Amino acid sequence: MRAKRTQVIKPRIREILSKELPPELVRLLPKHWIQIGDVLILPLRPELEPYKHRIAEVYAEVLGVKTVLRKGHIHGETRKPDYEVLYGGDTVTVHVENGVKYKLDVAKIMFSPANVKERVRMAEVARPGELVVDMFAGIGHLSLPMAVHKGARVIAIEKDPYTFRFLVESIWLNNVQDLMTPYNIDNRDFPAENIADRVLMGYVVKTAEFIPKALSIAKDEAIIHYHNTVPERLMPDEPFATFRRIAREYGYEAEKLNELIIKRYAPGVWHVVVDVRVFKR
Repeated sequence: MRAKRTQVIKPRIREILSKELPPELVRLLPKHWIQIGDVLILPLRPELEPYKHRIAEVYAEVLGVKTVLRKGHIHGETRKPDYEVLYGGDTVTVHVENGVKYKLDVAKIMFSPANVKERVRMAEVARPGELVVDMFAGIGHLSLPMAVHKGARVIAIEKDPYTFRFLVESIWLNNVQDLMTPYNIDNRDFPAENIADRVLMGYVVKTAEFIPKALSIAKDEAIIHYHNTVPERLMPDEPFATFRRIAREYGYEAEKLNELIIKRYAPGVWHVVVDVRVFKR
């Protein structure tokens, strides 16, 4: 099932709602939406507020989903969404993408369809048997594909207890419980050092604060996938310049292997990932 659709309004949706809404509001009906499993996230303009529940009901019926949420914002350290339930009530679903099953509560756990290419890429870069430490695992967004498709061994660290529950369930859904070990702790409290062939830093805004911990976890010549948000005016030097500066402060050298733009984060700000190989000096 596709996570995101951008297209003209389904004729059946327009046909039904044209009989119930003023013509000027029919023109404002959402032409794009996000579908995660059988839950729909629908952006609605303020003008549609009086009809929001009926609109959601029609979209649910035509698109075959059980629940519709109104698109909201992401908040806090653990990146929790703030969505309004417009139709249905069960927001827990299983989303299948690239052969990987993700179980989550769409209303309470962030899952970005725009990051699909990076999730697919992680399955491609992983090597069988290598040890990956996922510092911000969530429900296994980035590390589940590594275990499922390449047989990588993964230590998945997730701080939030509710999200951690779905991480564990997703591991079992994909039958990779022998490959993935989940930890419900702050990654700064993870005790092991010098163990990882690869480190995932799938976080944004404050990711630089965690670079010293990532370095301590990494083996010599390990690869770190460093995500962060970067103002466009600072690109292309950032975010690698900050990573290299902090790495040198802690006695490491850093080599940039690759850099990719994931998506627009805010006006003039981009979510970027840099693949970095680190060397102990």
